[in-house]
Amino acid sequence: MADHTHFDWPFFDAHHRVLARELDGWAAKNIHAGHEVDVDAACRKLVRQLGEAGWLKYAIGGKEYGASSDAIDTRAICIVRETLARHSGLADFAFAMQGLGSGAITLFGTPAQKSQYLTRVREGSLIAAFALSEPDAGSDVAALRCEARREGDAFVLNGEKTWISNGGIADFYVVFARTGEEPGARGITAFIVEPGARGFAIAERIDVMAPHPLARITFTDCRIPASQLLGEPAQGFKVAMATLDVFRTSVAAAALGFARCALHEALRRATSRKMFGQTLADFQLTQAKLASMATSIDAAALLTYRAAWLRDQGQRVTVEAAMAKLTATETAQHDFEINGGGADASNRERGGKYFAEPARSREINFHVNGRQAPAAFRDEIRERELQAFAAPVFHKIVENLQIARVENYPGGIAIAKTHEYFRAIGMRWGSSRLRFRNGRFSHVNLRVPGMRR
Repeated sequence: MADHTHFDWPFFDAHHRVLARELDGWAAKNIHAGHEVDVDAACRKLVRQLGEAGWLKYAIGGKEYGASSDAIDTRAICIVRETLARHSGLADFAFAMQGLGSGAITLFGTPAQKSQYLTRVREGSLIAAFALSEPDAGSDVAALRCEARREGDAFVLNGEKTWISNGGIADFYVVFARTGEEPGARGITAFIVEPGARGFAIAERIDVMAPHPLARITFTDCRIPASQLLGEPAQGFKVAMATLDVFRTSVAAAALGFARCALHEALRRATSRKMFGQTLADFQLTQAKLASMATSIDAAALLTYRAAWLRDQGQRVTVEAAMAKLTATETAQHDFEINGGGADASNRERGGKYFAEPARSREINFHVNGRQAPAAFRDEIRERELQAFAAPVFHKIVENLQIARVENYPGGIAIAKTHEYFRAIGMRWGSSRLRFRNGRFSHVNLRVPGMRR
């Protein structure tokens, strides 16, 4: 049985801890890692198993459709992905794509669309796919070229998508196409397309090191009913980004599962491999490597579940999720690399490499983190400017209120309400206040000529 002590962290509620234990027990009995000969059949079987066991209820939202909650629980999907990835990369893939492929329907679907698709996704009887990437448009969603034009009560699609997970086995695809209302991201619309539509084709199956269903699909005058429009026209970019935002943090959780698997394999090998009259684990350098692995995994877990917890509190987590993905994916890759050539480690590594493909993790996450850092630094500098300005003003207010020493001030708020007083010390504000707590200024709503807010 795996170590679940990190689920005792305060990020989790009681039902999250129960989920982690029960899923791990189920996976140990029902999921087996290995290189599948028929990956399509294996993936279909895994989706069916996950649905029958009830785990796919965490991949969708809406209790009336069988979901665990009305809104998708980010911490729950992270727990599921971490646990499944530790047992099998393909099992994690099967779960993740059911969520990502149907996520836009959970968020933006009509009641009819939700009834038609979500219940069967949860049961495992429908396989979902998310068709966004194109040959020249991956992370740059606004550059996509697949087009859709309105013809009466239908839309006609032309173009192609590539690197589409579940391509070739999916029962429906959420497709993003340019409808041309405005240039760039504002002229994109989302559609639900079933593979039986005339003009839809699987142009190419793509083989990768970590086998899973992957394809290039094409649309040639592919006519779909207007009822298959998902969300509002020209709001496809919003649909795509909102869907990805739900599942972004879970990519880090999957990588975390692979990293834990790698640590387990490393410990097993290090304690059993005989070398120079002792085991590999007896060498100090090996011990240092194992300690580094364990430390990196805990750091990745803290970042991952911080982001998941924040998102469940309703906060935006663009930066936090990018940090978690970057740390967790690089930790997993590094941990597999130091395992050597053992057969088990090699199979797990190949099963684990798929997560880097859809996530485009490293460079994009560096970009997101780097772009946000200057803004955060500017905010810090502005706060320091305010602090430096506020100190003498606070002393003057304290003096005016006949409080002898600032360091003896017990905390709270000093308030002056007269225009005359503030004009006397060169300030322009009608009613202002300073907060001084724990030895620093936590808020200043004062303004002086020429000072940038």
